[in-house]
This record gives sequence, structure tokens and C-alpha cells, in this order.
Amino acid sequence: MFVATLAHAADFDGWRVAARAALAQGLTPEALTFVVEGEGTLFGENLSLSAGDASTIRVPKAFPDLARLVVCHRDPQRFNLCYRLLWRLQHERRLLEIASDVEVRRAYEMEKAVRRDSHKMKAFVRFREVVEGEGQSHFIAWFEPFHHVVELTAPFFMRRFTGMRWTILTPLRSVHWDGVELRYGPPAPESDKPADDAMETLWLTYYASIFNPARLKVKAMQAEMPQKYWHNLPEAQLIRPLIEGAEAASRRMIETAPTAPGLRHERSRERMDMAVAAARQDEAFGGFNKRPDTLDEARDQASRCRACPLWEPATQTVFGQGPANAPVIFVGEQPGDQEDLAGQPFIGPAGKVFDTALGQAGVDRRQVYVTNAVKHFKFVPRGKRRIHQKPNMGEVKVCRWWLDIERELVKPKLIVALGATAAAAVLGKSVTIRDTRSRLIDLDDGGRLLITVHPAYILRLPDPAAQKAEEQAFHADMALVKETVPEVAA
Repeated sequence: MFVATLAHAADFDGWRVAARAALAQGLTPEALTFVVEGEGTLFGENLSLSAGDASTIRVPKAFPDLARLVVCHRDPQRFNLCYRLLWRLQHERRLLEIASDVEVRRAYEMEKAVRRDSHKMKAFVRFREVVEGEGQSHFIAWFEPFHHVVELTAPFFMRRFTGMRWTILTPLRSVHWDGVELRYGPPAPESDKPADDAMETLWLTYYASIFNPARLKVKAMQAEMPQKYWHNLPEAQLIRPLIEGAEAASRRMIETAPTAPGLRHERSRERMDMAVAAARQDEAFGGFNKRPDTLDEARDQASRCRACPLWEPATQTVFGQGPANAPVIFVGEQPGDQEDLAGQPFIGPAGKVFDTALGQAGVDRRQVYVTNAVKHFKFVPRGKRRIHQKPNMGEVKVCRWWLDIERELVKPKLIVALGATAAAAVLGKSVTIRDTRSRLIDLDDGGRLLITVHPAYILRLPDPAAQKAEEQAFHADMALVKETVPEVAA
């Protein structure tokens, strides 16, 4: 029996050197065993690390990574298992792909356990500040891993806390970072565990204050933070009392819940009520004292519209443009950033796609009326940019009054709805583009409706092939407009 002695319990580099030497000498797994220095010795001949030719040893790329994790397991036979796999791989090249093999399955189970323990170490280590003689801070943590994962995990803490001096003490091995290099040391007794510091007291207060008993799921919590790790955590002293008192705390939350909605909700509801009231007033009595007789009058009145909250952040009302007797009305969703600044519909990127499609179909934009279902730009500010935000149905319904006036004054033969929002504004109900696209729909006022996509939808498609196909379909819809209403020909 030959014996290979390793420097510490997770000495992968030492195991690799010994394993290559043993394999080069033709030693079978039964003729070799591994021991960790200081953990007792076995009777046997010390393995020579220099004899034999190791140049012919070949292993799959996955094996070194697997063995590096397996040797971190607490199983006393971990080094021998890795050597047996190495020996077999010289004759069974695809061994690691055989999931039913007992030794392979055991190795992957050990790898998984080590990965999990390393992950939990990253999640559950808690440093405590210790002020040393010269006023310098030294952060010390106590952790009890289940496997030999200190060497495996320490580089993570080195990268994460490069600028501070820290030490992690464990019953298996210790590690210290001084800002320059990692140094590993022997196991530490629990008596070396640092005392609580002021930050920990603050942390416990915060942890208790954010606990929400109504959202407590004990099984889910224990799956991510198993009880075997609780003694490593300062907040563990709070977990059991918080769980035990969760039901009573939930009852108190229900009993003390506010009976009235919050102020923000009230203001939002008030604005919407005002918008609905304004829309009803305009529809029933002509809220601007006189229902407009011309598009110019309608445009002037719309510039002062306050029927919904969208007017306030917008630059201006963007009313429709085109001949008063246009045979076709194109209805989009809402003005965009460039339209809001210029006060004209469809002049931005989507407008360029729209103009190109009209040109290829032979439709003269000067002969059509172009407008939007919503007349103000709805957006979310993000730095210096204003990001388009889709209008909701309440806003569409309020603004429909203006669209109805445009339809009444222009009296088009055909309305083209560009997108689902525009279709809902025209029909007064939601429809899907998929079910209604490219079909001529008869309207109650004697006109007809054609539904297609909004040009902005084409711009948002990430796949060039899909974008090209959608452009062709959109151009076909524009050709149908010219075929249905020849008066718009260029």
C-alpha cells in the first residue's frame, strides 16, 4: 500500500500532483490511499512524486473542475474516489457522461453539496468590527461550514471586500486578508468568535422592523436559509420568535388596517372623476360653450383641453392635420416626443415609416387626414429622455370626444386605425390586431374601418427578417387603402 500525504483537507493541488505520479507508476486505486497531514498516518510506503512518465495522462475538460470541488467534501473517501475516477477515465473516456454509474453519480452529488455550501457561506457570513490598538478596524466573522469550502470561497470575499482587513474563522480552517494577500490558517475554536458590535444591534433592529408576517412562508424561507445555518447568523435569535408571533401580528395588521384609502389614491380618483365629468359635460352641453363647426375651431378648443391629467406634463395638444374633406382618416395612438415638441402628428421615426409606406403604395399624404386617439404625449422621464408610455383606456375614452368631432367634421369614407389603441378608440371596444387586421369593417355612420399595425411596432421588432416581413404587410395594407379610396392617389 502506498500513501500520499496532503497538506490540508482541501488540497486539490497536492492531490493532483500525487495522482499524476501514482498513475504514471501504474498504481491501481486499491494500491493507493490519501491522508491529510496531521490527521493520523497509515502504515505503508510513501508515494514517490517523481517516478514515472505522466505525459500520456489524458482526461476530459470537465474532470479537473469536478475533482476540485469533490476534494472539498467532508467524505473521508473523497480523494480516493477522485483517483478511482481518474484511473477509470484512462480506459473509459466517456465515463463522466454515464449518469447511472455509482461512482460518477456520487461525485456529482458531492460536487452539488459543496457548491451549495459555498453559496451559503457567501450568503450567511456576518462580519463584526473589532477596533485594534491603533484605532484600525479589523472585521472578523465566525462561520461553520459543512464542507471544506474556505479555500474555495475566500477569493469571493477578497474581491468583494478588497479595501478592508478581514478574517473568517471556522472549525475547519481559517483565512485572513490583509489587503495584499490571502493567508490560510488552522481551525479556530468557537471561543474566538467575536462579540456583537454596534452595527449588529442596528442590523437586528432593522431586520425585525421589516419582517412582514402576512407574507411569511416558512418552507420557502427554510429552503433558502436551512436551520443548520441559523447558528451562524446573528439574526437567527429573532427568527423563531418572529415566526411564532406571525399569526398574532397578522391579525393586528388586519384589525388596525386603515378604513379609508390613502391620500395618493384619493387624488388619483379625484382627477379621474373630474376627467369623466368634463368629458360628459362636453358631450352633453358643449363644454367649451359651443360645439366646434370647423376643424380650426376644434383645434383651438383642444389646445385648452384639461379633461384628463395628460395635458399638464405635455408641451402642447397635438391635434389632427389634413384637408377638412379628406376621404381617409389615419388614427394613431398618441403623439411621440418629436410630435409633442413640434405640435404635428407623425413626424418622428414612426412617421418616416408611415410616409415611406404611403409613398410606395402611391398614397398622397396631403390628401389624407392624420390624427391620434389621444392628443397629448404620455411619457415617463428618464434622465434627459422622455420614454413613451401607453395611454390607458380611461384616457382613450376621455379623448375620444375629440376624435368623434374630427370624424363628424371630416366625414371620411375610410378610417385606418394604426394599432390596437386606435382601433379601440374608433370602435369603443378593445379588439386584437391578429383577428381584425387587413379587413374592411362597416361602421354605423356609413364609413368603413381598416385596422393595421402602428408603424412604431415595426421599428421595435428586433429581428431584421421579421421587421422586413412586417414592413411588406404594412405596405400591402396601405395599397388596400388606395384601392378602396382611389381619390387619395398621388
